[in-house]
Amino acid sequence: MVQALKRRSLALVGNHAVAYAVKQAKPQVLAVYPITPQTTMLEKLSEYISSGQLKAELIRVESEHSAMAAIYGAALAGSRVFTATSSQGLLYMTEMIYWAGGQRVPLVAAVATRAIAEPWSIWDDHQDFMSKRDAIWIQMMAENVQEAYDLTIQSFRISEDERIIMPVMIGFDGFILTHTMERVEVLEDYEVDSFLPPREFNLIDFSDPVGIGPIAQPDEYLKIRYDAMKAMERAKNVIEEIMREYEKISGRKQYGLVECYKCEDAKYMYVTMGAWSGDAKVAVDRLRDQGVKVGLLKIRVFRPFPKEKIIEYLKSMRGVIVFDRAYSFGSGGIIANEVKSALYGYRVPVYSVIAGLGGKDVRPLHFQNVMEDLLNDGLEEERWLL
Repeated sequence: MVQALKRRSLALVGNHAVAYAVKQAKPQVLAVYPITPQTTMLEKLSEYISSGQLKAELIRVESEHSAMAAIYGAALAGSRVFTATSSQGLLYMTEMIYWAGGQRVPLVAAVATRAIAEPWSIWDDHQDFMSKRDAIWIQMMAENVQEAYDLTIQSFRISEDERIIMPVMIGFDGFILTHTMERVEVLEDYEVDSFLPPREFNLIDFSDPVGIGPIAQPDEYLKIRYDAMKAMERAKNVIEEIMREYEKISGRKQYGLVECYKCEDAKYMYVTMGAWSGDAKVAVDRLRDQGVKVGLLKIRVFRPFPKEKIIEYLKSMRGVIVFDRAYSFGSGGIIANEVKSALYGYRVPVYSVIAGLGGKDVRPLHFQNVMEDLLNDGLEEERWLL
């Protein structure tokens, strides 16, 4: 049982909470290029460096592609590294995102999630984050500012774990979390130092230098991809092990690949990822007051996809409603499709709801209304909340 501890609290917006966690993680190299709504995070990191609170090399690049290229090289050379971006910036990074993933370079990138053009939008959805789901990165998504802080510290430890060695992407909803101030319980620096010791391994033997990123013949290419697949599978246990260790330090029992809210006797379930999980919990409470046995399964780790947990919690449900803030055009809701695939053979009705694209407001009442529609008249397989 995790013991509750009295901790120091700070009032932080999401961008500053991530920056504070990065400061405590002590990266040696940061590459930055501002983009809305991530900009204030990089401004805060710059302040930490200029004031001497963070001793790191800050590389000011001319684009997001260069930002990822810079930390990719620094990570190969042995440094702990970090960058952050959003939306079109993440798309501009894409080539180097795949280089880092394919070579399984340990680095951390935060993504303040934001809609992708066209049309132009500065508001939140998950299309940018979802677009990197096949890039061989571990992807985690925060529900609130506290989680954004905690997951950032954990992500460095996960990325550098020698059983997997893989880049990690932390997603948190643009403006909804990046610019919202919450009370955040922070670890003391010495506690972070204990949980996250300095990176000591190196991917380059400088006494015997080799070329990085050579062409692979088809047989070798397939083997390298197979090894990445096995590492991603191993990551599930490694992530949960590291999160359990973090729980002991933080005193907060709230982390794992998924989080289940009032699932114990649930007959119907929501599935969500990200900030609107809090709205869904409010809807669960209201429906419970009406006698409806409903729960919420929140996906915290999107890659590797927690298929086993999905089956464990949803296999006996009478109905599952998956809310997606992104869409695979020509296919459907991205998480909904993955949930359907995981539940293949279990005869569980899975309904897809597409909502919140481009920052369109979604409130607890929306979650509540959709569930009431399912219970009263049935629900179409896919619904868009326009």
